Amino acid sequence: MWEFLRAHQLSIMLFLSGACGILALLALMTTSISKSRKRILVSMEIGAMFLLLSDRAAYIYRGDTSTFGFWAVRISNFLVYFLTLFLLHVLTIYLIDLYHTVEELQKAPRRLIVCEVLFTLGTILLIISAFTGLYYTFDASNNYQRAPGFLLSYLFPVMITMLQLSLIFQIHSKISRKIYIPIIIFTLITMFGSVIQLFAYGLSVINISTVGIFVMLFIFVLMDLNERAEKANRMEIEYLKDEQEKIHNLFEQTAEALASAIDAKDQYTHGHSTRVAEYSREIARLAGKTEEECEEIYFSALLHDVGKIGVPDAIINKDGRLTDEEFDAIRRHPVIGNQILSSISVSPYLSIGAHYHHERYDGRGYPDGLIGDDIPEIARIISVADSYDAMTSKRSYRDPIPQQKVREEIIKGFDTQFDARFAKIMLHMIDLDTEYGMKEQSDAGSLTKHNELHCVDIGNECSQGILLTQAPTHIRVHVRPMSGYDEKQAKPTLLLFDALDGRVHGPKDKLRKDLMYFEYGKLDFDGTFEAVGCRNYKQTSTKGSLPISQDRRGIAYEIDAVRVKDHLQLRVTNYENTNDIIIALPDSTRFAYLSLTGVHCDITISQVRKGEQDVADDYIPRIAEEISYIKDMPRGDLSNVQIDGWCQAFTEPFPIVDGTQIRFHSMSLPTAHLVWHCPYINIFSSTDGTVKGPGYREFVLVRMDGENWESDAHVKNTMMVQHSEDFGTWEQWKTENKAGLDFIINIKRSGNRITIDSENGGIIIHCVTEIQDNVDAIYGALTGDQVALTNIHVTN
Repeated sequence: MWEFLRAHQLSIMLFLSGACGILALLALMTTSISKSRKRILVSMEIGAMFLLLSDRAAYIYRGDTSTFGFWAVRISNFLVYFLTLFLLHVLTIYLIDLYHTVEELQKAPRRLIVCEVLFTLGTILLIISAFTGLYYTFDASNNYQRAPGFLLSYLFPVMITMLQLSLIFQIHSKISRKIYIPIIIFTLITMFGSVIQLFAYGLSVINISTVGIFVMLFIFVLMDLNERAEKANRMEIEYLKDEQEKIHNLFEQTAEALASAIDAKDQYTHGHSTRVAEYSREIARLAGKTEEECEEIYFSALLHDVGKIGVPDAIINKDGRLTDEEFDAIRRHPVIGNQILSSISVSPYLSIGAHYHHERYDGRGYPDGLIGDDIPEIARIISVADSYDAMTSKRSYRDPIPQQKVREEIIKGFDTQFDARFAKIMLHMIDLDTEYGMKEQSDAGSLTKHNELHCVDIGNECSQGILLTQAPTHIRVHVRPMSGYDEKQAKPTLLLFDALDGRVHGPKDKLRKDLMYFEYGKLDFDGTFEAVGCRNYKQTSTKGSLPISQDRRGIAYEIDAVRVKDHLQLRVTNYENTNDIIIALPDSTRFAYLSLTGVHCDITISQVRKGEQDVADDYIPRIAEEISYIKDMPRGDLSNVQIDGWCQAFTEPFPIVDGTQIRFHSMSLPTAHLVWHCPYINIFSSTDGTVKGPGYREFVLVRMDGENWESDAHVKNTMMVQHSEDFGTWEQWKTENKAGLDFIINIKRSGNRITIDSENGGIIIHCVTEIQDNVDAIYGALTGDQVALTNIHVTN
């Protein structure tokens, strides 16, 4: 470990000095810190930066016998000793300021006055040493040598740190853990490092560890100051055994602290930077980037909004329309972000996201108006992720946009706002996110909008919809009557519905139609069910199984819900009754959400828990015939298949050889309403020739609306899509698909080169897939989204 540190300590010093410079700039630009505290923090970080730069210069110029080297070694060594004392002096000033705050006394404690006296004496002796050689000397080769009085140089720092530590122990109960823990660690590491320094000659153990702790102290102080405005992410810097990981962790925690401070400026962007970073990293991974490249993109995205530090809070949080001057101030944040991050020369990629994430692929972005591939690739990735999170997060003027609407907006931005390559990957991530997990999560953290509901009437206040799936959902609530009403008048109710945004929309809501709101029914907790859009239902009631549980929150109820295909089962239990109901939904394609509401009652949602495993397909007894759009349709070479959701079912696989032709009839299901609700063809390989089987590799997934997706890193796809004279509009194309279309797909294979040609409804598709490694058996299977495929014939 010591040899590693000896070999890399100059790089470590440079990295930490750059971090200190950035933190000093951040402290200067932060408006939430008092002037006195700001001066202390800036002095602390500037002092730490120059300490490391001086120590680094001392190592670089030792042994240099030139005139410049002569003075560089002497000045840098003097500064190392002085700045060590100076940092302790700054910490003393900080403790005096902290003591005044917690004790509400103007007079500084005596022990800190003693610290200042020791700082003065230590500085005087250091000056004397520079002329007398008390602490150190230099030999003829201009190399630093310890002098007999060297141990005396440790006396003053150790005495100062001991006095500081005693004060911290005295007032630790009155200050935040974020403050006193780093100072205690600093003190212990200083003393421990002093012992190591005596034996590890040639290593700057004390200086590196001291500056590392000062960086950590700054981060925690900033978080503590901003906590009253908005709770910052609790972060703890962990020092790992391996020194390379230690540097990485320090960098990561610093970046996350900066991101948290940035997001805290806007009440509507909590967690925005973290989500954008995660989406960007996943886009990069799916684009075939290396782990190192993915990590660089992650950190660049994490700090992409750092320039907002320089934008006044009043502009960022303004609810109304921005003036031209205010909008110009917002548009400056990429330039400010670049200025802040470009100083980190060891990580030049950090400034790319901040500088260019508002550039547009068509050249109409800012600040530089770059076009196409002139925009750095990192920024093109972040641009897609940033726009997605902005649309799927709550703002002062709107709720999150439904994910399917977001998908359409991203498609509109192909090669205008976004690089189509990365926008297409974002679409694939949306398709895989069937439960809409990629969005800003609600404050309750339990899939509900509120955990306290005050229900005057049905629908006046509702929880956010809880998506019901084949994995059971368990909910625990407490219900109490509103003031002036008794238990018989209080009626908690479950609403069962579907909507693009997973929220309840009343009859007067203008968004009800656009969000395709569909209600299945209402179930009162006493077992009364009002059917609205379901096909059938069956109820049973038994004696309750809960013990009597009533406190200030009201009577306890437990709700268990599960959905299998087109059937839904609910169980509502309290100490008196258990009401079971099985509901036959209109089809298997719509989602099913559950929302809590009621009449004359207050509802407290104490738990929402999703099961980890799906129930069996026959778990719910069937009370209505399964809705099938393929049952009585003609069958070809392959079995008919109904696909209720994105790639939820496949045909039997068939081998891909030169001259393969697939003919079939397709009909979009009644619930289909988007262009990608159509057939797909999947080209893949696996050991046993089955979809998702052992050794499965998906080479290309071609959708008949003209999109494609490759999920194998060793594949290159070239896709050409044209519209013939038969193509009208996308609305007409969707109508034709609902009425039913006959498709023909022709496939040519030459080794590992596969060509797919198809023309349907005026859409001409030509896709060339080149597999870059050797694969013997290649297979195909039809699938899709909300579509029924029948009369399937495969010829070779």
